[in-house]
Amino acid sequence: MADPVRIVLVFPALLGTYGDGGNASVLAQRLRWRGIDAETIDVGVDDALPGEADIYVLGGGEDTAQTLAVSRLADGTLRRAADAGKQVFAVCAGFQILGETFLDGHGEVHAGLGLIDCRTDRLPGSRAVGELLGDPAVDGIAGPLTGYENHGGRTLLGPAAQPLALVRAGIGNGDGGDGAVQGSVVATYLHGPALARNPALADWLLTRVVGTLAPIDDTEESELRRERLAFVRHGRSRRWRRQWKPPARDS
Repeated sequence: MADPVRIVLVFPALLGTYGDGGNASVLAQRLRWRGIDAETIDVGVDDALPGEADIYVLGGGEDTAQTLAVSRLADGTLRRAADAGKQVFAVCAGFQILGETFLDGHGEVHAGLGLIDCRTDRLPGSRAVGELLGDPAVDGIAGPLTGYENHGGRTLLGPAAQPLALVRAGIGNGDGGDGAVQGSVVATYLHGPALARNPALADWLLTRVVGTLAPIDDTEESELRRERLAFVRHGRSRRWRRQWKPPARDS
């Protein structure tokens, strides 16, 4: 019997904002629905990170949680796993700490873990809050990608990273893209949880671990996506109507 796919949820008490821990559950369940054994491992902040997992999942968190998470991950276990081709999926704060540097709420620069060629500073305008919609910028993902963003960070990608998606509505990284893909590391600003709202993204991650996946019935997931996409389209239409004014008539 094959060993189960091991999915590690990294510090859910620190990096679990907006239900991001659900991403690990989604990955495990989509494997089980296909008859593939999977186990999830919640790693507490005082626990050692397993070095032999298949997928590592990080979620969102506050400034203090970010700096504490970085200090706990500085032993290099996560970097060695990524270098060995193990999948890493990170959301929002988890995304930022995987970069070269990030800012805390006081504007102080902190060194990240350096798994992604990116740097996070502050968005020049107001905080990015609301629905985020983007078209996949990598092959193999059926789009669009949908989720909820709530962050004040602007993440600038370097040449070694590419965006996960190109933003159609919302802010994302702040440069027209959302997230990053670099080697076996995938990141995004999408909450929701992201993989519940985007089963194609979940399956794309899983294929990088177990290979081709058998199709499954995603009727309920598709209905959720239709509802969210309709909400975004309606919201954009309403914003356009509020902003638009009829041209002035000549007097």
